[in-house]
Amino acid sequence: QLVLVESGGGLVQPGGSQRLSCRLTGGSLDFYDIGWFRQVSGKEREGVSAIHAATGRTFYSESVKGRFTISKDNRKNTVYLEMNNLKPDDTALYYCAAVPASIKLYSDPGEYEIWGQGTQVTVSS
Repeated sequence: QLVLVESGGGLVQPGGSQRLSCRLTGGSLDFYDIGWFRQVSGKEREGVSAIHAATGRTFYSESVKGRFTISKDNRKNTVYLEMNNLKPDDTALYYCAAVPASIKLYSDPGEYEIWGQGTQVTVSS
């Protein structure tokens, strides 16, 4: 059974940095594209970043481009989201999700099939 577990959330001051981790068990990152999403209560889930299984091609939303970096370590079956220069608007519940690898790298949460439980990131002084 494919399971995703996020970690690394918490409270950080504006301008600070934080790294989220998403570990995949029951499968291999060689065969799954991974996306990071975030959601604020009352709002739709937003695609933040994604990484392609085979090519390592990446996607970033305009709101995080230049501040967030997605990467993966296939040996550890883990995807990371390095977040820098954090802003209060980045406060959200962050999820990672997986979909079997395909030619297109999806940013739409509706395309992803397996979801983690989420980790809260709060940016506040």
